[in-house]
Amino acid sequence: MRIQSAVIDSIVYVAPPKIWTSAYIEERLKPLYDRLRLPEGRLELMTGIRERRFWDHDIRPSEASAEAGRKAIERSGIDPSDIEVCIHSSVSRDMLEPSTASFAHRLMGLSPNVQVFDVSNACLGFLNSLTMLSAMIDAGQIKSGIVVSGENGRPLLERTIQLLLERDLNRKTIKPYFANLTIGAGAVAAVVCHESLSPDGHRLLGGACLADTSNNELCQGDASGSGSGFEMQTDSEEMLHAGVDLAKRTWSAFKDELAWDENTPDRIVCHQVGSAHQKLLFETLGLEGEKDYSSFPEFGNTGSAALPLTLAKAAEEGFVKKGDRVAMLGIGSGLNCLMLGAEW
Repeated sequence: MRIQSAVIDSIVYVAPPKIWTSAYIEERLKPLYDRLRLPEGRLELMTGIRERRFWDHDIRPSEASAEAGRKAIERSGIDPSDIEVCIHSSVSRDMLEPSTASFAHRLMGLSPNVQVFDVSNACLGFLNSLTMLSAMIDAGQIKSGIVVSGENGRPLLERTIQLLLERDLNRKTIKPYFANLTIGAGAVAAVVCHESLSPDGHRLLGGACLADTSNNELCQGDASGSGSGFEMQTDSEEMLHAGVDLAKRTWSAFKDELAWDENTPDRIVCHQVGSAHQKLLFETLGLEGEKDYSSFPEFGNTGSAALPLTLAKAAEEGFVKKGDRVAMLGIGSGLNCLMLGAEW
């Protein structure tokens, strides 16, 4: 997959204001920790996640997405009336129907001359949306579009804490719920356009994608049968190894497509799962750790927002700078892997 003429004109993230530390979550789970004799500090030690962030009030995903979208448009050189596509890419949704994008579109005050739709693919939705916008730009269908993501993991985390305290679980049966305790919240948006509209934009080069749907049972989430919220269970250990194996194969295809090797990227941004995933991924792909920028210690796993939020934060802090070749290594349950290269 090669991209010919699309650039990221602006990319902006929004950090929710309320911090939940791993220690705070363990404090809420104290009855479970005491009963199972679990050591304090286990959550941060195993994941490298010190904290995650949430909004301090009930918020719809579209509201979070629109806040990031408005900021991305303000920073962009593109007139809002010229945006022709609006994609909402989060796991989190306002409701099943209509599309969450329709609410974000209205809140951003975009024109009616816009294609408005959702793209949902677990943690890969944002990257998938970048490839879709790029393809539409390369095909001459549009000149500019915006992709937004507003993830709010607080309802899932609250529901998980409730389940862990209510159910008669042991050290083995709590494992499928562990990944839920790493989930956070955040929002991100990117304006993507034809290079002629943004000569100094961040050029998208292309990449590779692979699927291994034989492992689609390793992480599954849905509305609970009781109607009391979203529930998710993950085989974290199997997910780790199956995901990194798929990433290894995708990395090989990615290098072939862009004629890159392990030394080509100046900076690397991955999906943000935790320290174990990051360590194994870099070791398996033969990548240099100093090229990595991670946000999971302070944001946790923010779903589809995780990778682009981290990229936006890295650029804001000057870790990613003009001229850098950036490898974006995305993976999501399903399993699906998508890797994109960009020249910043």
